[in-house]
Amino acid sequence: MRKRLQSFVYAGRGIRMVFSSEANMKIHLFIAVFVVMGGFIFRISVSEWIACLLCIGLVFGMEMLNTALEHVVDLASPGHHQLAGKAKDAAAGAVLICALISVVVGVLIFTPKMWCLLQNLF
Repeated sequence: MRKRLQSFVYAGRGIRMVFSSEANMKIHLFIAVFVVMGGFIFRISVSEWIACLLCIGLVFGMEMLNTALEHVVDLASPGHHQLAGKAKDAAAGAVLICALISVVVGVLIFTPKMWCLLQNLF
């Protein structure tokens, strides 16, 4: 049981490390806070919340995996190596795909709500 609890400590340490040291994770966090605030302001539905939270979690998780892979590649291949670069590029591409799909989901959810708000203002 103690080992199980210790694994949560290690996971928490990893989360803190990535959020405190990775510039892209700070950008993702800023956007996530903005999306959550927008969700409350526009009173999005439960299914819309689920979509937003899944996207946020997916981007955070992929950014953390990207960071982990970069550290492992740097450890295994401290010098420049073509395959190391390909691995890093692929991982960064995975984060980009998740982020772009999340933007599409956000646009689909929030654009109609912002359009209604603008129509009601004018």
